[in-house]
Amino acid sequence: MPLYELVIISAHFKEFFHLKDLVRTSAIHVMSNGGVVRSLTSMGTRLLEQRMRAHGQYHTQGDYWTMRFDASPTLMKSLQNRLRQDPRVVRQRTLKLGEKLEDVAKPSFNKTIMETSQLRRGMSRPTAAATQP
Repeated sequence: MPLYELVIISAHFKEFFHLKDLVRTSAIHVMSNGGVVRSLTSMGTRLLEQRMRAHGQYHTQGDYWTMRFDASPTLMKSLQNRLRQDPRVVRQRTLKLGEKLEDVAKPSFNKTIMETSQLRRGMSRPTAAATQP
């Protein structure tokens, strides 16, 4: 399953439960359909660079948050359709971060992944002298 990052600007409400419910329902939708949520990050409330219109309303403030998740492409599309219809969402973008483990992790910084990818390619395991700087 590919790794995706969902970046969302949601409408700002005085009550916190609107944002909490949007995040919770998005994560539950991914998990109940076979996906895995890796992280949820809130970037807080910010003034928008320009006035944005969504669902017939104008917004000048928004709550920014991201969700990283593993999901099938069909699940990702169903989540996008669901968020597109939600009046609490001002803007949404989905970024595909990678298909395989090697695409997502940087092998030069992680010895385990570097050794695993070398073994898959048929190379011999690096010696201790070769890995030391």
